[in-house]
Amino acid sequence: MSALAQNPPQAGRASRLAISYAAIKRGTLWLLGAASGLALVEPSPYEVVFLLALFVFALTGIRFSQKLLPLAVLLLGYNIGGILSLIPWMGDGDSVRFTAVSVYLMITCVFVAGIMSQDAAGRLETLRRGWLFAAWVAGFAGLLGYFDIAGLGSIFTLYGRAAGTFKDPNVLGPYLALPIVYVLQRILTGQVGMARGLVTLSIPLAALFFTFSRGAWGVLVVSTALMIALTFLTAPSAASRRRIVTMSLAALVAMVAALLVALSFEDIRNVFDARASLDQEYDQGVTGRFGNQLRAIPMLLDAPNGFGPLQFRWLFNQADPHNVYINAFASYGWLGGLSWISLMVATCYVGWRVVFRPGPTQLHAIAIWSVLFVTILQGFQIDSDHWRHLYLMLGLIWGLAALGPGDGGAGGRS
Repeated sequence: MSALAQNPPQAGRASRLAISYAAIKRGTLWLLGAASGLALVEPSPYEVVFLLALFVFALTGIRFSQKLLPLAVLLLGYNIGGILSLIPWMGDGDSVRFTAVSVYLMITCVFVAGIMSQDAAGRLETLRRGWLFAAWVAGFAGLLGYFDIAGLGSIFTLYGRAAGTFKDPNVLGPYLALPIVYVLQRILTGQVGMARGLVTLSIPLAALFFTFSRGAWGVLVVSTALMIALTFLTAPSAASRRRIVTMSLAALVAMVAALLVALSFEDIRNVFDARASLDQEYDQGVTGRFGNQLRAIPMLLDAPNGFGPLQFRWLFNQADPHNVYINAFASYGWLGGLSWISLMVATCYVGWRVVFRPGPTQLHAIAIWSVLFVTILQGFQIDSDHWRHLYLMLGLIWGLAALGPGDGGAGGRS
């Protein structure tokens, strides 16, 4: 009787119910991460899984910290600017869809930031695993396409470059950077052995290489260097720092060896040499990528409402500005452009603060911020405003920054 009094059946059922809710939430987050790499069709599976995740988390409530207000306000200003810019182009279906996607991505970002208020370390780990699974699927598809296995080259490549389950190799490559950086970090910190880690890296790393995306190569190299530096600086002991240095050198040797093997094949070496050049024909001249950007700036200074969503292509005979900051003013007007720049500056402020805050989420923060910070810089050479993974990383960093001492933001390193 005393045992029953101390542990009534109702308490046991409540505990099991709470565990079930937590498992369901983590399961939907894993699906969200796993679906984030499928972008060949619209709407993509990611959209469907996001709606499922939103429903599951809404059932038990989502706590939004006041610290997330700048994120929400700046994203709202960005999208209000886009809607105002859309008004003269309401008859253009592509422009309407473009603006609707921007609004949807804003909602995903704020949602991800909000759900970090509880079980942050567990949810980050679940998303990491889902993202790594997606990286393997997308990367494997990219390799099947690049080597035209079973005639899949026409589906999983673009311009002879691996695109995998994305429509553009220039998006697949940056998408793969975070799972690769995560695995490298786990090797450095001893969470996974070198042999197992290199096997885990093999498919995503090979696929990123075969995207032949200069931006993706740059993101990976700089993000990895930043992650190593931050992990070293925040390491808890001298022994940990020695391991980080040793494992970094070993991983570097292994990857350089793999690169040399790949470049020993003439076809691969020829494409690599062409793509590695900074002197691309489409970048040069008054009507090249950079020339169009320079010509657009004085025009935008006289256009408070911008050119309109997706209208840059008609003015400059170029699909996109290839600069997310110019595109913010061109497609979202002055309000949208100023909001986007302000959001990136504010994100840099909170991001650099959160990576130096000890706690069970610190290693996650270092990996995510290392990639997000470089992706923010990459925006000067590509239009990243519709990258799902950019909004995922934005939400995660802001969610971590909003954590208090009792919410998983303090404590020992994981």
